[in-house]
Amino acid sequence: MKIIDQIIAAKTENRKLLAVLMDPDKLTLAEVEKNLKSLHENPVDYLLVGGSEVEKGRTQQLVNELKKHSSIPVILFPGDYSQITSDADALLFLNLISGRNPEYLINQQVKSVPLLEKSSLEIIPTAYLLIDGGTETSVERISNTAPMGLEDEEKIINTAIAGTYMGNQMIYLEAGSGAKNPIPGSVISGIAERTDVPVIVGGGIRSHEQLTHAFENGADMIVIGTALENNPNLLGQILNNEHFH
Repeated sequence: MKIIDQIIAAKTENRKLLAVLMDPDKLTLAEVEKNLKSLHENPVDYLLVGGSEVEKGRTQQLVNELKKHSSIPVILFPGDYSQITSDADALLFLNLISGRNPEYLINQQVKSVPLLEKSSLEIIPTAYLLIDGGTETSVERISNTAPMGLEDEEKIINTAIAGTYMGNQMIYLEAGSGAKNPIPGSVISGIAERTDVPVIVGGGIRSHEQLTHAFENGADMIVIGTALENNPNLLGQILNNEHFH
């Protein structure tokens, strides 16, 4: 079954999903096996691989190492087209619709075509919205776009819905790596109530309460990243023995 079909099935069954984001430039290959041991002790559904700035070849090395030590599906979450490797299982084909920089609305996507045509990656068109998480993020700097401000929630919600009208199969709400504040529940619920498309939420989630709040407001998948880089034991603490399956 395709990964997008798995995610849609989980949404239909109201089964919440968890993904862990691994940045190839922040995780050494020597640490991979140790980190995976902690992940395998918890109900992790997907491994996302990518970063805003990644040294050439590092993504492929990390994906290969993950595939060697884990059966958890690996999904690329690329900061640019050079991070694409056919050794992963799927690719979030991101459209940064919160900004107006053509480089991330269409140019990067065009540059990726020769790589994708040669791969067997499952390509999942994903509307990507950067939301103000209270601190400047690497996505903001690299993409040269400003995050959407929380003072106009209706604009955020309409932007996400427009992304689904454009054919995107998922919505990814991103507060940014190391965000002070996660995406507000009112933004998540405002989108989830108006679309059947799976909603992914990432950035700033560091506690069980924040995780539960996002799920209760309609998030279908939570992505945890930077918090784990600083504390590998945090996943168990965040989950607090909560079972999604």
